[in-house]
Amino acid sequence: MRLSLPYSSKLDIAALSRLFANTTNSYKYVFFISYLDILRRRDFSTSEPISFHEMTVEMLATSWYPHNYFRLSFGLQDKITAKLHSLRLTVGKPILNFRDIDKRLLREAISRQKLDNSLMHYVPFRILRPFFEDELRGQPDYRIDSAIARLATEKYNERKPLYRLNASQDQLIPHPAWVAYFETHFSIIKGWAAWNWLEYMQKCNQAVPAISSKLFPPQGRDSLKAQMEYWKTAIRHGDLKCVYSGDILSLEKVSLDHYLPWSFVAHDQLWNLIPTLPEVNSSKSDNLPANVYFNDFVSLQHQGLVITNKRVEEQKWDKYIESFIADLKVGDKLDLLDQHKLRRAYEATLLPMHKLAKTLGFSSNWHFRRTHSSLK
Repeated sequence: MRLSLPYSSKLDIAALSRLFANTTNSYKYVFFISYLDILRRRDFSTSEPISFHEMTVEMLATSWYPHNYFRLSFGLQDKITAKLHSLRLTVGKPILNFRDIDKRLLREAISRQKLDNSLMHYVPFRILRPFFEDELRGQPDYRIDSAIARLATEKYNERKPLYRLNASQDQLIPHPAWVAYFETHFSIIKGWAAWNWLEYMQKCNQAVPAISSKLFPPQGRDSLKAQMEYWKTAIRHGDLKCVYSGDILSLEKVSLDHYLPWSFVAHDQLWNLIPTLPEVNSSKSDNLPANVYFNDFVSLQHQGLVITNKRVEEQKWDKYIESFIADLKVGDKLDLLDQHKLRRAYEATLLPMHKLAKTLGFSSNWHFRRTHSSLK
């Protein structure tokens, strides 16, 4: 699918459509999306220029969730991730729980860091290249940036580039015509840019699940009410033990754990959820469990499936197991009740994902360590 940009008789929409042509890293995508977000936060006012410092902060904030939280790769040539790694950020629960509206707290935390404008060495110039292709044809690469800066100023009114740079070349001066266009069509333009970035990120993160859900911070987490109802039915009618601690689970003290971290799978499907003690779940956080827990995990999943199959209506059970069938690629729903077949399905699906998550940098080989506080 290719998204179309809204027509304008006053602007070079063809140049805008070529913004990401021949792109080999994330810079242009992150830069343009950050540029749009700054304009929207300013209510599309053109009264003040946008400094390189503000762009740097915005780009790092835009990149933080997909790279630092969801562990996505930005590609071998990308230096944004190196800049993120150099930051010493202390982030609180509002950021981690997606309650940081408009990334305000994240931007404030990044602004307190010692930053340079190294991310601005090329992209503010190169992103304007489609507007001056005829003039730039045949120019040696080392002259391109200065030529673009000059052309953007000289032909600001005639050619209408997205912006021009100030005399010191450390600020962007947005073109009012483009700002008005972005204000009118913001959702479409932002969606177009996000779609292009997604295509690039999918190439850099092949086999990583749910990339489209990881480019931007989710607007809160979904309720686990239905999943908790499923597991409470199993606990109510069977002796279920916590996979990690070995303790018997009770209805009064139970939490749901994402066996593979939510920040890796980005979903709440039942096949990856198991009941555990709240203190165990808190201790595990977004770590990858040690392989020693895998057999008990499969056994607990099998136990839950067998009990709920007997205790809930068939139509409701069929709804519960939809994700098992689809994601574990089980041909017959009755195979879910066969522990050997269920284990093979998990071995084929979950273990490779576990290995991939480890490769992406998720902390692995987590073991539950019983402490004095966890005994209370």
